[in-house]
Amino acid sequence: MSCTRMLLLLLPMLTLSAPAAPAGDSHDRVERLAFNRAAVRLNLPLYWVADADADGSVDPDEVVTLLFYPTATRWMEGGRFTPDFERAYDRIASWAGEPPLPSGLSPEEATRRRLVIADLDQGRPTLVRTDMRDAPAADRTLTRHMLRAAGLIDVLYGRQVGAAALASRVPADDVASQSLFRRNWGPRCVAPRTESNPKCSAIPGAPKPAYDGYPTAMQSDPAFCTLVAKENAASGLTDPFTVVREREGELVALPVTEAYRDQTAAIAAELRAAAADLVETEEAALKSYLLAAARGFERNVWLEADEAWAKMNVHNSRWYLRVAPDEVYQDPCQLKAGFHLTFARISKESLAWQEKLAPLQQEMEQALATVAGPPYAARRVSFHLPDFIEIVINAGEDRTPIGATIGQSLPNWGPVANEGRGRTVAMTNLYTDPDSEATRREGAESLFDTATLAHYPGDAEPNLLDTILHEAAHNLGPSHEYRVGGKTDSEIFGGPLASTMEELKAQTGAWWLTEFLRARGVIDEAFARQVWVDSLVWATRHVARGMYTGSDKTRPKPYSQLAAIQLGFLSDEGVLTFDPEDRAANGQDLGSFAVDLTRFAPAAEKLMRLVGGIKARGDKAAAEALVQKYVEGEAEQHGLIAERLQRLPKGSFVYNLEL
Repeated sequence: MSCTRMLLLLLPMLTLSAPAAPAGDSHDRVERLAFNRAAVRLNLPLYWVADADADGSVDPDEVVTLLFYPTATRWMEGGRFTPDFERAYDRIASWAGEPPLPSGLSPEEATRRRLVIADLDQGRPTLVRTDMRDAPAADRTLTRHMLRAAGLIDVLYGRQVGAAALASRVPADDVASQSLFRRNWGPRCVAPRTESNPKCSAIPGAPKPAYDGYPTAMQSDPAFCTLVAKENAASGLTDPFTVVREREGELVALPVTEAYRDQTAAIAAELRAAAADLVETEEAALKSYLLAAARGFERNVWLEADEAWAKMNVHNSRWYLRVAPDEVYQDPCQLKAGFHLTFARISKESLAWQEKLAPLQQEMEQALATVAGPPYAARRVSFHLPDFIEIVINAGEDRTPIGATIGQSLPNWGPVANEGRGRTVAMTNLYTDPDSEATRREGAESLFDTATLAHYPGDAEPNLLDTILHEAAHNLGPSHEYRVGGKTDSEIFGGPLASTMEELKAQTGAWWLTEFLRARGVIDEAFARQVWVDSLVWATRHVARGMYTGSDKTRPKPYSQLAAIQLGFLSDEGVLTFDPEDRAANGQDLGSFAVDLTRFAPAAEKLMRLVGGIKARGDKAAAEALVQKYVEGEAEQHGLIAERLQRLPKGSFVYNLEL
């Protein structure tokens, strides 16, 4: 595919105009959820936000145009639908039920296309909407710069994950496959019921993308990650900010800014332009970060940008921006950092929790060090306790096919991370829409008994605290930069297991810190129980997604595996029990889980001691034993959870921005 076409595929598109059309039908042939599902099948940047007047008919003021699609269309103008909408509506009506596949397809091709649609349908389009039409001109200018930067990040990330190399092979006449390729960052199916099916792909023949961080030829060896990891650290092959290339029969490490010079230089230029237009004196911290990040994209030196970024907070900027290579989950070896951009508005509501938690952070670190045990010793921590942010746009690694990050602690490496000076954020405008809340409760009621769900929270605050404490725990105790015998956790455990253990430490830390706060009177017993029940619902949703990426056991899903370990451990401790004869809270499913919340806090501390000790000692054998016992050994329980929760579509976030 040409560079120009790739840009068209991945750049965010702003709204284009079209002539107005006369009022037509009542547009009541398709209900709202089916309308949005069909629009995804058709790769249309169209979303029905809500049936505001409850008349069952879509109205012009109820639809928006979505970003990050290959086209952009104005669906309404002057209070009336455009001809483009009328044409789209007819197609949506025909695709809302059984999609009309072309005649003459081979049986294999027809099967592939139906599987593609099945993968798409397991994601429920969920809107992240931002209206800045009345915002100050400076805010709109900054946002336009970030949109352009997001498009460039998308192109770069598309190269990293191997999508760019395969884009031209998606059938041009197959809109559903085009949509899947766009949403999934490549041809692979990712939804729970289809990701393990080798026939499910946006491209006939189901080619496997080659991750661009390593030579394509070496990736045919199932053990290639082990070969890379065994290299001397001085070679740079395992450095998160390099790519591995073969030169004259030898593996060499190239800086990402050399391997992707065209993209990184363009991103740097856009960030500098944004800084130049940022004349507000109250945004000095953001301007410093923009300039430092630009230098990172020019020189592959990220520590300066981390320092500038860590100095930003809710007091000195109205914006949250992170544009960098950070998380490693997209890498089959979980070594190379994926490029991403998060642009959000700071919510002042975070100040209340910061005021409660900031004075306790050193006490938290000391307590966790005591629980983890030698050789780990408490260190001085001064991380920013979490900023609440409202997402405007996500790009690159941040824009996942299904689900989204709801909390994050960064950076992962370097002095800022090692000294506990990173930033923790909680995304407050994700999963708070009525569709998501209803689906989550429906899933919980299919698994747990009525007594347990009496503690299910009626608002988002317990879930928010659980997210905050998870991210705070990343900054406490033995983390990525902690060394045992001179080796980091990635070097001790290997990239995939290191990721699982760090996430397990963080989520178990959230459980344990909930009791820590209750014991100090920061929250009461009722609120703590709501946090724990909400966390267990979260865990079941991750277990339902499967333990590995497809059938590839070299690519574990860290969140799914940590959730399996937690649920299995609670079962062993008698906290979580399953009664095959009891009806779940929905009154329909036979067999339900019950939680003895009086025993939860002691079990959480016991697991925290186990996991913290494994991390503190660098005990790979104990970590592998946890995975073997609870991930590989609980297949029957995992299957039951998956069967019930996979009935429900998962949130797949889509974005609208009005400027």
